[in-house]
Amino acid sequence: MENKRKILVAPLNWGLGHTTRCIPIIQELLLNNYTPILASDGHALELLKKEFPSLKTIELPSYNIEYSKKGNHLKYKLFLDSPAILKSIIKEKRIIKQLVHDGEIDGIISDNRFGVHHYKVPSVFITHQLNVLSGTTTWLSSKIHKYIIKKFDECWVPDLEGQLNLSGILGHIDDDSLNLKYIGPLSRFDKTITNNEYDILAILSGPEPQRTFLEKELYKEFLKTDKKVLFVRGIIEEEEKSFTFKNITVFNYMTSSSLEHAINSSKIIVSRSGYTSIMDLAKLDKKAFFIPTPGQYEQEYLAERLQKFNLVPYCEQDDFELEKLEKINSFNGLKNLYQPIDYTELFSVLNQEFIVSDFSIVKENSEPTPNSLST
Repeated sequence: MENKRKILVAPLNWGLGHTTRCIPIIQELLLNNYTPILASDGHALELLKKEFPSLKTIELPSYNIEYSKKGNHLKYKLFLDSPAILKSIIKEKRIIKQLVHDGEIDGIISDNRFGVHHYKVPSVFITHQLNVLSGTTTWLSSKIHKYIIKKFDECWVPDLEGQLNLSGILGHIDDDSLNLKYIGPLSRFDKTITNNEYDILAILSGPEPQRTFLEKELYKEFLKTDKKVLFVRGIIEEEEKSFTFKNITVFNYMTSSSLEHAINSSKIIVSRSGYTSIMDLAKLDKKAFFIPTPGQYEQEYLAERLQKFNLVPYCEQDDFELEKLEKINSFNGLKNLYQPIDYTELFSVLNQEFIVSDFSIVKENSEPTPNSLST
């Protein structure tokens, strides 16, 4: 009997979006006779353990990414934190090198973890950020990101390739040097027809302290209405906990099945304009209101783009008031751009065997080519 290929799946621990969009990938790996091994840190790793309790997990070094208290200081804070982040990347590269050396993994799927790749096994990078928006330094951050992407055998972009897409300029560039594969939007959810149980569902996510700032602001505003509100705080703890105060029911977190039902049974969604949230809400054909994380250019761009196309309104965090939700009625809402994925074809890269010599790395049954042996 043929041994199942062991595939390391490693999402970045920055909010939960990178992790949740890997869930359908992990599910399909299981269905296609692979053995996923899950790797991350912090809340991302805890969520993976809850979703897949029977799978092996590995803790990777944390990038320790936190937002600044003031959004316009985020870029400066990330610059100051970059030496520590680089050290974490070097550490995770060492861990991957050891796993490959010991024969523990046969392939890699990294969602924005820069050090999770190796020249001896097929390595895939997942990102929707081919252009990394950072204000006046966008050219530099994008150039660095492309340099990292080139270290992987394929780059999976969770979006459609043509003009009808969700990511805009983030996920669409003119660069033939990257081995890009547009796989269509990813979501762990499915749409179901159900009765409305809540008027408003607020989904919180993202690094601190901005997550807490938004939570306090929304909680204060939602107490002003008699509408039925469900609050999902996005804090992964040992147990799922909830309480109700007046018109608001609060959960610390929800598993995928619970959150899927909550979204389907809520009239409108209030959340960050993170790309994974957009993919999820588009899959479920929901009307929403977005509040981008202060200082995060990507979320600000996506929110502005969707409002421009009359799909979803938004406002800045400091400007949110309950009355702004009335704008939703004049917007069309997100529509499903689902594209069926041929996972047999998509996963074919993971079946490649690399032959490593002192001078070259070649795929089995292919012509030798010079290549660097650096990891």
